[in-house]
Amino acid sequence: MLTRMTEQFGVTADGVWSAPGRINLIGEHTDYNDGLALPIALPRRTVAAVRRRPDGLLRMASTGVPGEPVTVLLDEVRPGTPGGWAAYVAGVFWALDRAGYAVSGADVVVSSDVPLGAGMSSSAALECAVGAAISDLEGLDLLADDTGRAHLAQLCRRAENDIAGAPTGGMDQSAAMLCRPGHALLLDCRDGATRLVPFDLAAHGLELLVIDTKARHALVDGQYAARRADCTAAARALEVTSLREVSETDLAGALERLADPVARRRVRHVVTEIARVPRFVAAFETGDMAEAGRLMVASHASLRDDFEVSCPELELAVEGALREGALGARMTGGGFGGCAIALVPSDRAAAIADTVTAAFARADFVAPQAFRALASGSARRDT
Repeated sequence: MLTRMTEQFGVTADGVWSAPGRINLIGEHTDYNDGLALPIALPRRTVAAVRRRPDGLLRMASTGVPGEPVTVLLDEVRPGTPGGWAAYVAGVFWALDRAGYAVSGADVVVSSDVPLGAGMSSSAALECAVGAAISDLEGLDLLADDTGRAHLAQLCRRAENDIAGAPTGGMDQSAAMLCRPGHALLLDCRDGATRLVPFDLAAHGLELLVIDTKARHALVDGQYAARRADCTAAARALEVTSLREVSETDLAGALERLADPVARRRVRHVVTEIARVPRFVAAFETGDMAEAGRLMVASHASLRDDFEVSCPELELAVEGALREGALGARMTGGGFGGCAIALVPSDRAAAIADTVTAAFARADFVAPQAFRALASGSARRDT
């Protein structure tokens, strides 16, 4: 990446920073409802080579996007300017500036092996790699502890919401900033509290298989925003601040108060999904992998039937994995494409991947890609 900066802009980078993609084990579409989520960081990372500029100019290039670099003055950054992938980079500078931090311009070259639109949060990985670089280069010291990292994650989320126009919750950025190797991150999106949960599948003869269906989604295409709007409207109808305030024991009564069948389905998913997260953690901590698998299956059914965010490719991946011996499987991420995950015996992983690939071929779908997920670390300086 250091040579990429020289090739692209004719200058030497001040350093290289990176941040991970993530997979969410359970707790989907709960973050913007003040709920619970349980992500792990992936070894797949977005890398940013950055050189600080004193003139407020941003020059941005990506090895994955052909064409000329995107150039914009920091003072000109606003919703829609710049557009495309560069909005996620420029938005971080904008969010830090709006938060009162003294930030200047920069030359930025990015590269990534986190697939776009695959439900692994490539956007948050990009934002957090850039945020980590700015923190170090401007002496903000936001990577020193979890308090600073959590604050930087919030600012990266603001960049995505306000400049890139993707109405996401904060789970993705929190995972990129706070996850640790060998652990899942139990995240309470109501108060930001976190707890590290040991994630040692090998001790149980298991592994987590990620199946990238290659069916691409986009969080700015309206469907994600529509689901969030459904939840906001339902909370308003129930006279609560967020759906987190509706407990499982209150669910039946809450559903009776909602006349709209769509609203009832959305609320049922969110309330039951939030409740599944601590049960999943408990199953892991007690070694009850069968129960963890059952909770994954229940989560997928809820996302499919009540939240209506699945697609044929995701259904085929989940069905194939379960039929071939997975303890549990579910879609992960925003939905409408992306990835499924499966909790599988280590000695069955290859057979399960082959079964899903064969099923995709019979359905005339693009061939999926399966890989083992290892719980990795958070945003950092690499060079």
